[in-house]
Amino acid sequence: MKIIVTGSAGFIGSALTIRLLERGDEVIGIDNHNNYYDPSIKEARVKRNKKNTNYHHLKIDLCDKIKIEEIFETHKPDMVVNLAAQAGVRYSIENPLAYINSNILGFTNILENCRKLKVKHLVYASTSSVYGANTKIPFSEHDSANHPLSFYAATKKSNELMAHTYSHLFKLPTTGLRFFTVYGPWGRPDMALFKFTKAILEKKSIDVFNFGDHTRDFTYIDDVVEGIIKCLDSPAKENINWNPKDPDPASSKDPWKIYNIGNNQPINLNEYISQLESNLGEKAEKNFLPLQPGDISVTYANSNNLKNKFGYKPSTSVHDGIAKFVEWYKSFYNL
Repeated sequence: MKIIVTGSAGFIGSALTIRLLERGDEVIGIDNHNNYYDPSIKEARVKRNKKNTNYHHLKIDLCDKIKIEEIFETHKPDMVVNLAAQAGVRYSIENPLAYINSNILGFTNILENCRKLKVKHLVYASTSSVYGANTKIPFSEHDSANHPLSFYAATKKSNELMAHTYSHLFKLPTTGLRFFTVYGPWGRPDMALFKFTKAILEKKSIDVFNFGDHTRDFTYIDDVVEGIIKCLDSPAKENINWNPKDPDPASSKDPWKIYNIGNNQPINLNEYISQLESNLGEKAEKNFLPLQPGDISVTYANSNNLKNKFGYKPSTSVHDGIAKFVEWYKSFYNL
């Protein structure tokens, strides 16, 4: 198949691109290489695909309506995976406009071009952050997600609603994936594992928010990519048995689906740090701080829908995942 992957220089996008190329798909990668974090790691990720003749990399912003239209018209993709977004819970408090541009305007351009070209399936990134103030654990797609606690989460919830509209009006098959704290080699420098590793090796203190009482459903990158591919290969279909009185938020008669992708084994942040210390052979100097605005204290995925539909089950433990990340980090930075 010919597949457009946006955010192809990003953590998840680059890993997905490699898997798609390995199985013989043609991938058109789109990324604007912004400087939200060090662009050099984005360049390094893309270099892994440069020699593959089935890969085409385009340095373009999703907000550029004309160029995005040209890309779709030129390449005529069978399917699209939209992973490009302005990420980060705390940064959305500082710069909300960046999230409107990337996550709302950019996603609108993707939806419009998928509609015009009648692509077979649009898969897009959502986030566990949409559950916000929801206190029912574990988080299920069948639960309400109407009270996000950050502007980032609000834009992602908006993406789900926008996709549903296009699925309803134009019968565009769309699937939203709520990712739960993705980590692993080639990860984002703004995320906890990367920041903690760098600080510990440089003998600097680490900021531990919520006094370490966070619980996170850390999900290894390879397991996330496996989930994306399973969903991509099975376009959402109209639900002929849909009941209009069904109050289920994940239910729709339209070709629209939402899935959690999580490890189903959340661990406490202090335990996570302890396993990192063990792998590094170094002790962290911890600077304990209160819960930050926009953060939620617990994430825990109920992934039964994905399991029942595709037999999906993450296979990488946090212990093994951290070990693989540390091995990559030391190699990448020649330590």
